[in-house]
Amino acid sequence: MARWALPALAVLVVAGLAAAPPQQTSIRIGFVNSQAILQQTPGYASAESTYTKELEGFQGEMLRMRQRFDSTVNAFQQSSVGLSASQRQAKEAEIRRLQQQVDQRSNELRTRAQERERELIQPLEDRVKAVIEGIRAERNIGIVFDVAAPGSGIIAADQSLDMTALVVQRLKAGQQQQ
Repeated sequence: MARWALPALAVLVVAGLAAAPPQQTSIRIGFVNSQAILQQTPGYASAESTYTKELEGFQGEMLRMRQRFDSTVNAFQQSSVGLSASQRQAKEAEIRRLQQQVDQRSNELRTRAQERERELIQPLEDRVKAVIEGIRAERNIGIVFDVAAPGSGIIAADQSLDMTALVVQRLKAGQQQQ
C-alpha cells in the first residue's frame, strides 16, 4: 500500500497545482539604440578617429601590395610570349608565391584592424553595458532589447520604454565626475 501512496500523493499535488489559477507575473521591458548610445559616449569620437587613421594605414599597405602584385602579373603577361617553358613556369610559381604573400598579409592586416577596433571600442561598450545594466536593475526591468541589433525584429514600440537618452545622460554625467 505504501508503494501506491507516494505516486497517488504526487498526482494529487500536480492536479492541485494545475487547478490553481496561474499567478500573473509581468516582466517589465525596455529598449535602447546601442548605436546611438555608442556614438554619443564620451571618448567614442576619439576612438573612432584613431581607428580610422590606423585603418587607412592598413588599407594603404594592402593597396601597395596589390599594385605591386598587379604590375608583376602585367609584366609577366607582356613578356610571357618570349619566355621558354621553364622560364614561364618559374615566373608563374613566383606569381603564385607573391599572391600567397599578398593574401597572407591582407589577412594579417584585417585581423590586426579587427583587434585594434576591439581594443578601442570594447572599453566603451563595457561602460555602456554597465550603465544599461544599472538602469535595468534600478528600474526592475526584466529585459532590455537593442533596436539597433541586426534581426532585433522590433518594428514599433512605446517610446516611454526607450532608455537610450537616459543611458547617454548617465554616461555623460559619469564622464564629468571622473
